[in-house]
Amino acid sequence: MTIQLPIHRPGLALVRGPEAVSGSEASAHGDKPLRVGDLARLTGKTVRALHLYEQLELLEPIDRSKGGFRLYAADSVTRVHFIAKLQDLGFSLSDIREIVRSWSASGSAPGAMARMRDLYRAKLDETRAQVERLRALEVELAASLDYLETCDTCDPNRLIASCCACDQHGSGEAPPELVAGLSAQ
Repeated sequence: MTIQLPIHRPGLALVRGPEAVSGSEASAHGDKPLRVGDLARLTGKTVRALHLYEQLELLEPIDRSKGGFRLYAADSVTRVHFIAKLQDLGFSLSDIREIVRSWSASGSAPGAMARMRDLYRAKLDETRAQVERLRALEVELAASLDYLETCDTCDPNRLIASCCACDQHGSGEAPPELVAGLSAQ
């Protein structure tokens, strides 16, 4: 028995890459198998990427056409978007293969769902920490830009070595680290 992740919900937007494909557009193909080129167009992935997913057992064609083209089930669009979202979260294709294998090897649905919950919870915590680091960097960059805006008022003949003793800023105003680090030894 093959279990596929995730479950497609009708009307849910399937967005990946420059082309947005609505759930209704993807399901307009109904149960009609998709050729690899069609699947690539619908997902914004290359045919080569889809073949790699197949090699890694992340995606499986359901058949081949008379001309030998790979044919995929309509819900393969959802699978490709699932893979892409996991990659966006920082998972490698090897990681994703292990996630899918672990899911498929689970003896029970509650056990499989518990593993996915744990995985997603850990990734959410990691993502929130990364967002906080990025917010701190945003503040540092904005402060550095504000500080550097006054450098246009400095005497153009002044040597760069004198920047560590800048008199354009208040004496109590320490430069942000992204500025102070330039003249630090």
